[in-house]
Amino acid sequence: MQWLKEVIAKYATFRGRARRREYWRYILYYVIAFVALVLVDMLTGTFNMESQLGFLSGLFLLFMLIPSVAVAVRRLHDTERSGWWVLLALLPLIGQLVLLFFFIQEGDEGDNAYGPDPKFAQ
Repeated sequence: MQWLKEVIAKYATFRGRARRREYWRYILYYVIAFVALVLVDMLTGTFNMESQLGFLSGLFLLFMLIPSVAVAVRRLHDTERSGWWVLLALLPLIGQLVLLFFFIQEGDEGDNAYGPDPKFAQ
């Protein structure tokens, strides 16, 4: 949960770099929390089958939109790419696959244009 708290603490921080560990742990906790909220929505009757979304899970998605984009931008910065690359997510399938490739790459060693290496800055 530390990684989720860390990303939420940097709620709208688009500067700097995020290690692979920070990004993927955030995604893991994000998915676990979302699935749990969908289950709660189903149990409480607030889940809408047409939209595949419930009240609590919808609020969660809305609340987590900015931190999700911010951590993705910081992850791209770690690989020496501009945060604008995150717009590839708007392209069906191909965009998501390209971003997945970028997100699984090792970050640049040492300092880059976006800041010091987060791997050794701790």
